[in-house]
Amino acid sequence: MSQWQDFLKRGWTRFAADAEVAAWAAHARPLAVQAARDPAQADWLDCEGTWFIGVDALDNDIHGQLPKGPPLQGAPLDFIVDHFGAVAALHKAQVSVVYPGYPRPRAGENEAAFRYRARRDAAHVDGVKMFGAHRNRRVEEPHAWVLGIPLTDSPADAAPLVVWEGSHEVMRRGFAAAFAGHEPKDWHQVDVTKAYQDARAEVFETCPRVAVHARPGEAYLMHRLCLHGVAAWEKTPEAEPQQEGRAIAYFRPDLAAGVVSWIKDL
Repeated sequence: MSQWQDFLKRGWTRFAADAEVAAWAAHARPLAVQAARDPAQADWLDCEGTWFIGVDALDNDIHGQLPKGPPLQGAPLDFIVDHFGAVAALHKAQVSVVYPGYPRPRAGENEAAFRYRARRDAAHVDGVKMFGAHRNRRVEEPHAWVLGIPLTDSPADAAPLVVWEGSHEVMRRGFAAAFAGHEPKDWHQVDVTKAYQDARAEVFETCPRVAVHARPGEAYLMHRLCLHGVAAWEKTPEAEPQQEGRAIAYFRPDLAAGVVSWIKDL
């Protein structure tokens, strides 16, 4: 089975250490640490100081290159270009940094929401956003794919990414059911709350949960519909990761064709 076929089956794939990815990560690491400690970005530090969400935290250009740094290239980018087409303009990378003690409640998070975070790793599909007083859900940010690039060499039990393999197809069916009967041009406004919850429940029952541990130089790519989350920080690691946390840079560019392509393609 080719890596592409494996990606389509499991909903994610990991890339072995790559010198070009390693060079980018080495340059990004101190910038990520600086961003996580920057008082101007303090609003992104949540979960009682155990998670720096870090949206738009790195000052990369539309090609992913950081100031005075190497270009963002290597095997993962080649794979993306080969199978998804030329990479559109990239946003400023998110830097997700998790510290010992995670998970703890987010600001304003109720008891039920925190139980879900702790028990189900806050499992979600990127781009499905809450709206309204009842915190319902709709697809506001259809992404093309999700690329994760580890920046710190953290232990395997230090809040790794978790994915539910094969979940992308379960979630696809759920969203398709929610969109049925609506005009495609209106799909971004459809309330998908019930379908989203039902599909997640099916995933938890039928799809294997896999912890993904990767080191700087490695990377992983997730299907945009893959249900994923962050596991607990199970043990206190040695000093360096404890000080800098478990840091991963994420790119998830918008899909120009919108929600229709997001649900139907691939």
